[in-house]
Amino acid sequence: MARKAKLVEAVAYIRTSSAANVGADKDSDKRQRAAIEGFAKRAGYVLVGEFTDVAVKGADPIETRKGFAALLDKIEGNGVRTVIVEDASRFARELLTQELGIIALMARGVRVLTANGDDLTDNTDPSRTMMRQIAGAFHQYEKARLVAKLKAARDRKRSTGAGRAQGRKTLAERDPKLVEEARRLRGTGIRPDRSLREIAVELEKLGFVNARRVMFSASSVASMLAPDRRRPHLIDPLDHGGKPSGRAGRLEPHSACG
Repeated sequence: MARKAKLVEAVAYIRTSSAANVGADKDSDKRQRAAIEGFAKRAGYVLVGEFTDVAVKGADPIETRKGFAALLDKIEGNGVRTVIVEDASRFARELLTQELGIIALMARGVRVLTANGDDLTDNTDPSRTMMRQIAGAFHQYEKARLVAKLKAARDRKRSTGAGRAQGRKTLAERDPKLVEEARRLRGTGIRPDRSLREIAVELEKLGFVNARRVMFSASSVASMLAPDRRRPHLIDPLDHGGKPSGRAGRLEPHSACG
């Protein structure tokens, strides 16, 4: 008695363009499944899995399809190298989308067959090979264009000072009048005319208070007097919150900011 040929394992891929096409009283998914199962039986394949994308249009990008992504995971995990679809339009209606999906499967050594026996991964047709090369090049171009577009947007945002990349605005940028008054109260000499706390008191008298509507802290006044917001906050030797450095007119670093 002749031995039966060993069946080749394959998985089915089904796509419906509308959720309304799936269900007990609908026939889109059932028709596709019947066609795939019929071909598998005739051609010597055994189906070991089925992957479905419901309410996915034929033009929707392959990489956004959950069912197709699960199919790729299955293939990479169990060694199945054949995918069967009802016809090419079920895989994707748009030729570019179709070829990009086929490229993804071919890169994994997978064949894509239709229920009427067409091999969508056949690379002996020069025109189909050319189309795949064009599709791959276009896909890479679109990716590069998107990356460049996002980079340009970040650069524009950075150049205008908008966004998190620029950090918080300094007090001088938010309230230049306040900073100008604080520096006037300090004086222009090497040694300050007033301590930081005394400057805060004078600022309050002039109507300058913090966001909580109370007098500024000494460290906040120090930040107003600092020439650069990236430098450490300063405490002068006349302020009781800091320690004299031993050199007249030198200010010691202070870490807090109120």
